[in-house]
Amino acid sequence: MSYSDLRRGRWSEPGREYLVTAVTHGRRPIFHDWQLARLLTTTFRECDAAQCADWLTWVIMPDHFHALLRLRQSGLAEVMQRVRGASARRINRQMVRHGRLWQPNYHDHALRADQERREVARYIVVNPVRAGLVDRIGDYPHWDAVWL
Repeated sequence: MSYSDLRRGRWSEPGREYLVTAVTHGRRPIFHDWQLARLLTTTFRECDAAQCADWLTWVIMPDHFHALLRLRQSGLAEVMQRVRGASARRINRQMVRHGRLWQPNYHDHALRADQERREVARYIVVNPVRAGLVDRIGDYPHWDAVWL
């Protein structure tokens, strides 16, 4: 069974919140480079400004990102394609390279309750601490949450 077969039949709905995770191709730790992480941040903010999704909480790790987003007018697949495509073009241009930046799949989980939202947001922002990158989340530069 291919990845596209696994995704067939799944749908997303406007107004719903999703936890998403996308991983770089080959788990390359390209976001150790501060400038490349900022290019991805810019892409999140542009998607938010274009009203395709509200990026509620996110963290950019060296080889992946986690985000909690609320869909607006676009479907989840469209939002992820937009963000991963735009960031790949920007980052490849900056790195003077061609080729795949992201793994073709991503993980998503639809949230069910407001209480779960807080737990998911905490899980997202504490990732750099759990990974041993910093001792305190305030020391990590590549994250944001609308509740701050």
